[in-house]
Amino acid sequence: MSSKLITVFGATGNQGGSVIKAILNDPTLSQEYKIRAVTRDVSKPSAQALAAKGVEVVAADLSSAASIATAIAGAHTVFLVTNFWESLSGDVEITQGKAVTDASKAAGVQHLVFSSLINVTEASEGKLTNINHFDSKAKVEEYIRNSGVPASFVLPGLFMSNLFEWIKKNEDGGYTLALPISPENGQIPLLDAGRDVGKFVAASIANYPKTLGSRIYAATDYYTPSQVAAAFSEVIEKPAVAVQIPDELFKSFMPPGQEQELLENMKLLEDPGYYAGADLKESVSLLREKPITWKAFAEENKAKWL
Repeated sequence: MSSKLITVFGATGNQGGSVIKAILNDPTLSQEYKIRAVTRDVSKPSAQALAAKGVEVVAADLSSAASIATAIAGAHTVFLVTNFWESLSGDVEITQGKAVTDASKAAGVQHLVFSSLINVTEASEGKLTNINHFDSKAKVEEYIRNSGVPASFVLPGLFMSNLFEWIKKNEDGGYTLALPISPENGQIPLLDAGRDVGKFVAASIANYPKTLGSRIYAATDYYTPSQVAAAFSEVIEKPAVAVQIPDELFKSFMPPGQEQELLENMKLLEDPGYYAGADLKESVSLLREKPITWKAFAEENKAKWL
């Protein structure tokens, strides 16, 4: 019989949905935890699908302290993911993260699992200062660590689904991965977010309280752009190459207002590194089920590039 309650924010998104799926599929955690899924619109099909699986679905807004408190009430564990891209504001993201932290403290939550990222401004020693969607999450993590709320931190890698946009078909039938970094030196920690974020979060919960205070790096492996292209070429059975393009050309393809942030996000892959050089082995070793490899992901989604 489920004795503990876990509140999952972003329940109908990539990360929250993956967490719910992982808990439901885990024979131990599914017996130990009852799930409360938090979304802004309980009437949408994805929310209704969760309700059909016996999940409690509630409405809450991360900008409303009252609705956050209701969503967290009685929870032993909370999974929090914030969405920088919704507001394009680090300040909004930090405010939301602090609000959930404060509510978790007030409610006596025993384990807050936050989807975090590194502070790039600090890690790069001031060379990369515009990656707001990393730095704002790092500031939320710092606030959580100073709050006294028992917490662990899962840091998702770069989503494999981004490569649907990045690997382009050429007129001759081949494919090109064009990024503003060296094909041999960039290190990309890839992750199938919808499938595998939940495995890492489930590991942080299953290994509680040993995981308290720790960072879990949620990525399958590091791949260079050339390795990404080579594995893709094997799957697609067409030539595929990774090339380095000038910074300004890369920026010309980016959404207005986000050009510098996304350029620096790429530069991060070379130096100091997406995770500032952290090894992935210990984090992956915590998993009961291994994450999908880039090649297997490309094989499953082959039709999207054809």
